[in-house]
Amino acid sequence: MSVTLIILSAGNSTRFNYTVKKQWIRINSKPLWLFVAERLNSFYNFKDTIITANPDEIRLYKKLSDYKIVKGDKERQLSLQNALKEVKTPYVMVTDVARACIPKEIILNLIKNKEKADCIVPFLKPVDTVVFENKTIDRNSIKLIQTPQLSVSEILKKAIQCDKIFTDERALIEHIGGKILYIDGSEESRKITYFKDLNLPCLKPPKKVFLTGNGYDTHKFIKNKKMLLGGIPIDVDYGLKAHSDGDVVIHSLIDALLGAAGYGDIGEFFPDNDEKYKNASSVNFLKEIIKILNKTGFEIINADISIIAEKPKLQNYKTKIAKNLSKLLRAPVNVKATTNEKMGFTGRGEGIAVISTATLTYKDWHEDYNCGK
Repeated sequence: MSVTLIILSAGNSTRFNYTVKKQWIRINSKPLWLFVAERLNSFYNFKDTIITANPDEIRLYKKLSDYKIVKGDKERQLSLQNALKEVKTPYVMVTDVARACIPKEIILNLIKNKEKADCIVPFLKPVDTVVFENKTIDRNSIKLIQTPQLSVSEILKKAIQCDKIFTDERALIEHIGGKILYIDGSEESRKITYFKDLNLPCLKPPKKVFLTGNGYDTHKFIKNKKMLLGGIPIDVDYGLKAHSDGDVVIHSLIDALLGAAGYGDIGEFFPDNDEKYKNASSVNFLKEIIKILNKTGFEIINADISIIAEKPKLQNYKTKIAKNLSKLLRAPVNVKATTNEKMGFTGRGEGIAVISTATLTYKDWHEDYNCGK
């Protein structure tokens, strides 16, 4: 309980070159960052676990776990600096989310040796001939450095105050004259950098499941405003009262998509008290949500939408709305329109209500990996 675990997970995953960010590929049903956190915590009873995340994704990290989530940065060292502010224990273990299959014995060996140096570092010896600047050098003098690394917290906090950027904790502590102890690393701790690196034994394919969410939204009619439903202009002389363009169909659909993903509701992403969303396009809202779902490991299966309104008459618009939304979602969309039999606010012709259902599944990176061989 004297050790805090820090998992650095704020990178942009550009070299991974896949539709899903590396941190968000699903292992069974969990994103990689959560899989790594839970796996390492099953090896040792850490006092705290701190995970750095891209600022745009902090909300999603917090919805999926109870770990302490802190704002990451473009530079690994700056992300670590943010995380270290939350460390209260004498020792801190730092690792990268890309090292997903670290063996238990590495974790326990780091902790066993924690009092022997300022930083304990696992490494591998190269087995091939090493050439540097066209000259063969003694490979026994080469160390291939890995994470996690375990450091004395106060020393690492002091070392990280320097302006120079280093690639790991060892280099930071070495820079201020700290003592380093090297221990044997493991081939299983290989880092996931490219999509082809996913052939690691601990990475199981995503579950083949269907995730369903529902959405409901209503808006009142208002004069002298353009009406859009599902991104399609409706030929009437009134629109829908809202902070944005009032596209009640898309708002309902977004809530259904977010519900299936477990990501909350539309107001958490596009609050109606934020001026930058005043009169904003709901189609752009939907595009942004689709982008978030895709990069965090989801694939849209289909959507079903029921529009409840006494007016306007939508018989000639249903197919257009369905086709437009299907194009945006890249998935089948069914649109139904009905009245409320003159009952309630829709029956009185005061506004529109929409109920949506959406189905997602996890993007099967494992199948794509095997197809790419």
